[in-house]
Amino acid sequence: MNKALVEQLKENVKYFGATLGETIKDELGNDWLEKIEQIRHDGRHSSKGESESTERLSASLAELDNKSLLTIARAFAQFLNLANIAEQEFNIALNQNATLDNQLNNLHLDIDAVKDKSAVLEAIDKLHIDLVLTAHPTEVTRRTNIHKHRELANQLQKLNGKGLSDVESRAAKQRIADLISQAWHTEEIRSVRPTPVDEARWGFSVIENSLWEAVPDFLRDLEDYLQHNYSKDLPHDAKPVQISSWMGGDRDGNPFVTAKVTQEVLLRARRRAAKLFLEDLNKLYIELSMNDCNDYLRELVGDAREPYRAILRPLIQKLELTFEGRSDESEWIQCNSELQQPLLDCYRSLVDCGMKVISNGALLDTIRRSHCFGINLLKLDVRQDSQRHTDVLSELTQYLDMGDYAQWSEEKKQRFLLEELQSKRPLIPTHWTPSDEVQEVLDTCNVIANNSQAGFGIYIISMASEASDVLAVQLLLQEAGVDWPMPVAPLFETLDDLNNSPEVMDKLLNIDWYLNYIQGQQYVMIGYSDSAKDAGSIAAGWAQYQAQEALVAITDKKSLKLTLFHGRGGTIGRGGLPAKAAIHSQPPGSLDGGFRVTEQGETIRYKFGMPQLAKRSLSLYTTAVLEAMLLPPPEPKPQWREIIGEMANKGRDNYRHTVRKDPDFVPYFRVATPEQELGKLPLGSRPAKRNPKGGIESLRAIPWIFAWAQTRLVLPSWLGVMRAIDEVNSAENQQTVQQMIEQWPFFASRLSMLDMVFQKADPKVSEAYDKRLVPDSLAHFGEALRNELSASMQSLLQITGHEHMMEDDPNARNSMQIRAGYLQPLHYLQIELLDRIRKAEASSYKDDDKAVLERAMMVAITGIAIGMRNTG
Repeated sequence: MNKALVEQLKENVKYFGATLGETIKDELGNDWLEKIEQIRHDGRHSSKGESESTERLSASLAELDNKSLLTIARAFAQFLNLANIAEQEFNIALNQNATLDNQLNNLHLDIDAVKDKSAVLEAIDKLHIDLVLTAHPTEVTRRTNIHKHRELANQLQKLNGKGLSDVESRAAKQRIADLISQAWHTEEIRSVRPTPVDEARWGFSVIENSLWEAVPDFLRDLEDYLQHNYSKDLPHDAKPVQISSWMGGDRDGNPFVTAKVTQEVLLRARRRAAKLFLEDLNKLYIELSMNDCNDYLRELVGDAREPYRAILRPLIQKLELTFEGRSDESEWIQCNSELQQPLLDCYRSLVDCGMKVISNGALLDTIRRSHCFGINLLKLDVRQDSQRHTDVLSELTQYLDMGDYAQWSEEKKQRFLLEELQSKRPLIPTHWTPSDEVQEVLDTCNVIANNSQAGFGIYIISMASEASDVLAVQLLLQEAGVDWPMPVAPLFETLDDLNNSPEVMDKLLNIDWYLNYIQGQQYVMIGYSDSAKDAGSIAAGWAQYQAQEALVAITDKKSLKLTLFHGRGGTIGRGGLPAKAAIHSQPPGSLDGGFRVTEQGETIRYKFGMPQLAKRSLSLYTTAVLEAMLLPPPEPKPQWREIIGEMANKGRDNYRHTVRKDPDFVPYFRVATPEQELGKLPLGSRPAKRNPKGGIESLRAIPWIFAWAQTRLVLPSWLGVMRAIDEVNSAENQQTVQQMIEQWPFFASRLSMLDMVFQKADPKVSEAYDKRLVPDSLAHFGEALRNELSASMQSLLQITGHEHMMEDDPNARNSMQIRAGYLQPLHYLQIELLDRIRKAEASSYKDDDKAVLERAMMVAITGIAIGMRNTG
């Protein structure tokens, strides 16, 4: 740990906090500032276990009226936001020397003895990292405040830099005070839920404000490494990184994502891309004023005195028409080649005329952006539940008097689908009037047919369980007129679906028509959220591993390229892991077809929200993927498989016994967490439940995780896991288990995940929620859970030989400790609010009082999520 930087981080947090304090004092007066400071002081000592401070903190909050609680909630949520900004700057400073070149050179030293240069070059050539921005409702911070936070980070970076004059320092501090005041006087909670289009626009902003700059900078670093170590240039069309999105395309369980929304998002993406390329082209137009050109360019421009400007001018005009969006769409830029060819012509001419230094400047960055982003900005995935496709075919076959498709056997479904896929006549009658739900699915397929292939990624089928689920989508796409082979990826997400996935894919890949359709590449999505919710984290993790392993073997036999798409969340309970640990915990060979992964909610901002952070994240992914390709993790030994299999089975049984079988679980969950209140928080466009009338089983994985994180019990991430490990880690197995920890990244990563979870867990905070909110009849349940949590924490320390949590990652441990004092008041404030809200619902509270309470609750929920650095 860099002690100087850690001290700087602490000073930055204090400085931000003091500046916020001055802002609050200016508005509310010194008495309010002293009150907040006393609560902060008690919170800090309470987080260290001082019972007197805890009692004083709870009593202080109980004395405040509803509006005052809202003010306190806002103050501490703002404190935590500012702490996060300070930590972002800390991470950038900490990793200044962790350049891509340094990381890859260190990697090269490791592999030099066993791999030759051609292997490294081949791995880099195969490198393909596809980051899929998702619209899951985990981003709790409004876009308007994200802008202020980014500017704050810039000013802090300036302030911490060397060589700043007194005048410049005062100006930076003044700007910081200005921005903090702006944030304090701005509503931190959205008044209404964002629409899917709003979410897509947020995704576009991440590209515009960060990735647009970070991607070419990252590629320059990669090329520098290749030139320095291998005397190789990175090809102009190299695309080791691709940006995709679910925002506006993920309609699974979200009735607000319609065909019209998808069409609007596609058009908005094109216009945003046009805007960004227009800015690039206008700068190039100013710079490329030279008159020397090669013969080819001269033929194109005739006697134009400034040939490069002459080539760029028509392109700029097309981009202007596209960005304005007012002209006929046929006048817009239509394909990537229209953008790329003039740029390449300029590049080659400059090289031919001895101006390579110019060609390798801003022009090369724009060429590389054209390959990464293109005129569509990103590739939009479409996701839909398998049942919706079944419903279309069921309604259609009944209309055609063919019977009910939904009731047919799998064999009959496949036979029908293959016959229709190879038929030359249309299946869907012209005058058929389907139900609204069926029409919506058909309309989505029509949107795909009516837009460019370049604007789409893949079609994902949720809850896929049979080969017919994949064939059904391909038939519907064909009927809509999609004349290109859109990749269709089954998503295997429950424990049963993961276990059955090899059999399903084996059957699918034995269909000759299908093999011809996919043209040598198969996509499969692995679900992390629902499998963990279904069976607990260790059972889900082992099922995911085995499924990937089997799928790699199946596709290898068929000589197919397999791209596994990892539906990881930001949190541990949804499959979240640091990039390197996540990548190295996968089976050997699973990265050969590329690495595709979801980036969700607040993790997008923490990893890609600023150009420096985005570039660092891209470098981390690259190094980890290359290392895993060149030095794949070992295949698990038979005894490892036996032991982890037994742990997984016991973990599944432990988890399900509590979550599914204990009659007290659901009643306890409802009262001990703010699960009910979460539904009122306008986080994302999706409903909190797939089925609004359903119970715990229909709750989405995100609010399921979110609710437990709020109370610091973080139950889904650890429940039953260490108990299962302890049961299997008997005297005769201990040596093998230690071997698994030391030699098998998959198993080591399971323990690393628990280490992070337990650092964030706090049994005492959970107990405080129970004391105030849980009836005596259910008190035993929470106590039993906390006993298991405490025992699990001790057990993990014992098996790892550590003295405390996060011993191997002192920076992460320090990060949580810095936040602890600010988080503690929010937890006790939330407890007070939950008690008042629930009493208000059972009494005759005025609507105004309820509104204030609910807003205070939303701010408290948001603040805790910010402080925990994760929501769902």
